[in-house]
Amino acid sequence: MGTFLDSIPLSGIVRIRDMMYTVANPFRLDQGDISFDAPDTVKQAMIRAVEENRTHYLPTTGVPRLRQLAAEKLRVRNGIPVESDDEILITNGGTHGVYAACQALLEPGDEVIVPDPEWPPTMAMIRAAHGEPVAVPLHESDGWRWNLDELERALTPKTKAIYINSPNNPTGGLLTRSDLERIAAMARERSLWVFSDEAYEDIVFDGHHMSIASLPGMYERTIPVYTMSKTYAVTGVRVGYLAIKDPTVRARAIKVVLYTTSNVSSIAQYGAIGALEGSQDAVVKFRDELRARRDLFYEGLPEASGGIFSGAPPAAAFYAFVRIDPAWRPDSADQPSQSWGMAEHLIAQGRIGCVPGADFGPSGEGHMRFCFGRERAELSGALESMRSVLAPHHVRAR
Repeated sequence: MGTFLDSIPLSGIVRIRDMMYTVANPFRLDQGDISFDAPDTVKQAMIRAVEENRTHYLPTTGVPRLRQLAAEKLRVRNGIPVESDDEILITNGGTHGVYAACQALLEPGDEVIVPDPEWPPTMAMIRAAHGEPVAVPLHESDGWRWNLDELERALTPKTKAIYINSPNNPTGGLLTRSDLERIAAMARERSLWVFSDEAYEDIVFDGHHMSIASLPGMYERTIPVYTMSKTYAVTGVRVGYLAIKDPTVRARAIKVVLYTTSNVSSIAQYGAIGALEGSQDAVVKFRDELRARRDLFYEGLPEASGGIFSGAPPAAAFYAFVRIDPAWRPDSADQPSQSWGMAEHLIAQGRIGCVPGADFGPSGEGHMRFCFGRERAELSGALESMRSVLAPHHVRAR
C-alpha cells in the first residue's frame, strides 16, 4: 500500500496554496472557502460543549443527537427515505465522507463514472480505493451538464458506480430532475451504485437542487454525502455525514471512520448540532450575499480581463469557471498548459489566487476557477489588479 500511494497525485490546488504563501497581500480567490463568519448557533454550541467538558471519546458513528438531526434533515429537506438514525455516519468533513464511501464500496478494478471537470480529490480517492475513474465530459453549452447518451456509452461491465457532484465544483453546473431520473434508470437497470456528493446543496441561485436518493428505488443503491462546511461557513470545523442503507457497506464505512479518526471531534459535532437545531436564517443570508458577489464579479470580469475571460454565471456553488481566450499565451514558452500559465501569471504579477482548469480534468483546460465567495472589497481588488496585468498582456498577444 505504501508504494501504491506514490501513484496517487496531490491536487494542483496544494501547489497553488504553496505559491500563494509566497505572495504579499494576496487576493485569495483560489480557496474553496467563503469569508462569512460561522453563525452564532454554531459558535455558541461549541462554546457550551467546552464549558460542559464534552471533550471525551464519542461513538465512532457520531453523537446520537447529531445523527438524529441529520436523518431528520435528509427525510424532510432531501426527501430521502432514511428509516433509522443507524443509517447515518458522521465524518471528518465531506472529503472524509467520500473517502469512507469509496473504501467501503469499491473493489480493485471497479470503474466509476466521474464528471469532467471535477474536484481533483474525487479521482484520487477513487484510485486510493483501487478503483478506476472514467471521465465523461460536462458540456459548458448545456450549463455544464452531462450529455446522458455519452454517459451511457461510457458504461462497461466493469462499471460499479456513477459519481454525481451536483451542484458541481468547479463549474457550478446543476443537474435537472430529468437528468437524475435518467441516471437513476441506468443505475437500476444495470445494478449500479451512485455516489452523490451534495456539498453545495444550499448554494443554488438558479433552479433547484435535488437528491437522486429521493427517487424511487434509489436510496438503497446511493450513498449521499454531505458537509456542514459550505452551508454554514465552517470549512475548518470538519463535520460531514453520509447515509448508507446497505448494512454490509455501512459496516465497512464505520471501520474506515474508526481506523482513520476513532471519532470526529466532539466539539465540532456539538457545533453541528447547534447548526441543525438552530435558525436557518444565516443560510438564506449567505446565499443572497453570494448571489450579489457572483453578479459583482461577472459584471466586472470582461473589462478587467480585457476580454480574455468569458462565460455565463453559474447556477450554483460559488465559483467562476471561465474560458480563457485561445489567443492568450503563457509568458513562458516552456509551459504547455494555457490554464497553468495563466495561474502562474496572475499569481506572480497580480497577486490573484486562482486554480487552473487543467487541474479539474481534460475538459477543464482552457478555463480558470475563481472563488467569488470572498469579501466584495477583495473581489473588487482582484478585478482591479487583473485589469493592470491582463489588459496590456492581451494587447501584446494580439
